[in-house]
Amino acid sequence: MRVLMPLPDRDFDVTEVAVPWRLLTYAGHEVVFATERAGTRPAADPRLLTGVLFGQLGAQEEPKDFYQQLERAPEFAATVAWADLDVTGFDGLLLPGGHAPGMRQYLGSAELRSQVARFWALGRPVGAICHGVLVLARTQDPATGRSVLADRRTTCLPKYMERTAYWSTAWRLGRYYRTYPAYVEDEVRAALADPDRQFERGPRTLSRRDTARDDTRAFVVRDGSYLSARWPGDAYLFARRYLGLLVQGAST
Repeated sequence: MRVLMPLPDRDFDVTEVAVPWRLLTYAGHEVVFATERAGTRPAADPRLLTGVLFGQLGAQEEPKDFYQQLERAPEFAATVAWADLDVTGFDGLLLPGGHAPGMRQYLGSAELRSQVARFWALGRPVGAICHGVLVLARTQDPATGRSVLADRRTTCLPKYMERTAYWSTAWRLGRYYRTYPAYVEDEVRAALADPDRQFERGPRTLSRRDTARDDTRAFVVRDGSYLSARWPGDAYLFARRYLGLLVQGAST
């Protein structure tokens, strides 16, 4: 099956892209990357590869290894332009996150949102993690004028995580962890018809990430064909559950 993964030119999260890509391709699926302009070779947030602050807070070793493999993969350089996409040719859509300034190209694109709305209307599997949920929160259903998430259960990057990352690094990195003035959680909740019922924050965590062998601390929310997760620490569980959605979608 073919899965579409849109990306900005730079600054996406290493783990939220590399882990789903690797697990999907190991399972025999094709991942197609799309950027604003065709043929752009995208690049992850470099701080996540070297360590955000004093070598800490970056991606773990296995996701970094997956990213090195991804950089050598032919599909990573053969990106399709957002405007040229025929979304009916894909079985699934994955929206990764990231918080550094380059993400605004992707998170703020009206052109990309138009394509996401077309795919959403197909009822096929959609997965979004961390800031990627903002793309859906900002995407309007043409029939209702509301967000496509208006009636869905979802999670996203929790405010306490975003606030903690910002205040613990602002003295050195400024607004690196604040992509927009509004917190991700606040914007996502504002898109929901009943945020107190629909938004799920998950168990509190700040540092424990899941791995290929242990996802006991990870958290995802499924609502029909839509799957969401909070942060890179959920990436393995998120990818595995998304694989399940693809298989289920193919059998229906």
